[in-house]
Amino acid sequence: MTTRILLYSDEPILAKGLESVLRQVEGFELLPTCCTVSGVMEQVALGAPDLVLMDLTPEVTFAVLSEMKHAMMSCKIVLWVNSISTELAFQAMGLGVRGILRKTLPTDLQVKCLQKVQAGELWFEKALTDSFLCARRVSLTQREGQLVSLLSQGLKNKEIATTLMISEGTVKVYLSRLFQKVGVKDRFELALFGLKNLTTGQLPVNEKGQRGAVPGLRSLVLERPSDPRPEPAVRFPIPMRPLARY
Repeated sequence: MTTRILLYSDEPILAKGLESVLRQVEGFELLPTCCTVSGVMEQVALGAPDLVLMDLTPEVTFAVLSEMKHAMMSCKIVLWVNSISTELAFQAMGLGVRGILRKTLPTDLQVKCLQKVQAGELWFEKALTDSFLCARRVSLTQREGQLVSLLSQGLKNKEIATTLMISEGTVKVYLSRLFQKVGVKDRFELALFGLKNLTTGQLPVNEKGQRGAVPGLRSLVLERPSDPRPEPAVRFPIPMRPLARY
């Protein structure tokens, strides 16, 4: 059975090298390579690929991955990376990304990864899965999550208070508690943690100029130092209980 593969990368020379390898694999059919996310979406609209290999370019954010996964429910996504943070990898897995493949792996392993994912397995390196176990999850209340979301979007205390319909003094109390809970020293660091975990963009503004429903974070995933040495990939048979979405 033929596997239709769509490759997205903004590095044409690198993409050509992988194309030449994949074209020689029996059972693989390569669709025209895309260099933009919009090109990927257009290609998907023309005919759904079985598997999308996504280069982790600056254009690919968690929000973009979420939108793409929603538009490509029937296809499997594998991220093609030089490196990836624990937070993004964790969230990508929660979205249903089936594998994270390092560009520096030997070509035979890259091919094997795609074959295994197409066969229904997950592909994540042991060092990456170990880092998930080393990550510390901080659970937030709904109000705390809303506050971190707004803070991450650059709102000042007065603006946060107006949006959440609470007093500015209450905002200061929440922030003081959050600094201790998350383990940061100021609002800038708290905003950074929020940005790493935020799954929505700017708040919508209605016709009266007011902000709409406030998105909230349910938790923050804080990375702890882990052993960076590369390890063999770990493959999990399906079914596997999906990770909670943010």
